[in-house]
Amino acid sequence: MNSIMTNYYPTFRMYQALRSQLMELLDDGDLSFTPGNGNPSLGALCRELGEVEQAYIDSFKTFTQDFSYRNSDPTLEQRVARLSAWFAELDAALEQTVAGLSEDDIAERVIDRGQNFKLPPMIQLEVYKEALLIFYGKARVYVSALGKPLPEQWQEWIG
Repeated sequence: MNSIMTNYYPTFRMYQALRSQLMELLDDGDLSFTPGNGNPSLGALCRELGEVEQAYIDSFKTFTQDFSYRNSDPTLEQRVARLSAWFAELDAALEQTVAGLSEDDIAERVIDRGQNFKLPPMIQLEVYKEALLIFYGKARVYVSALGKPLPEQWQEWIG
């Protein structure tokens, strides 16, 4: 097991758990909700997060960041069960990919994010955690507008 998996990933899983808690709050009808003014539906926002996670998975494989991936499956924006299953697949792929990094990869390689912005794998995973937090902040607005109560961890971590 590499140092990221030993020293960081157990805490990182707690951040991913927030998304699972969100999925447990939602029903299929909630995914079509939008606060208006050109904002995407909650389902579209969730699909977008999955696409971002896939981009990060790929970055740990290729050591290049590319955000062009799009998932065209319309059920991701319409079905909580499908979205939850996809997130579980992505989380497993991310964990497997990060676990597959060697200590040399972690210590010596960088991920090229373009425009001369390069990060070591550990910091790349930290930046993905920040993407999760940004998503959670957005999702919190949608969930509040839907009148859904937030789980305790959401209340403590996101507000």
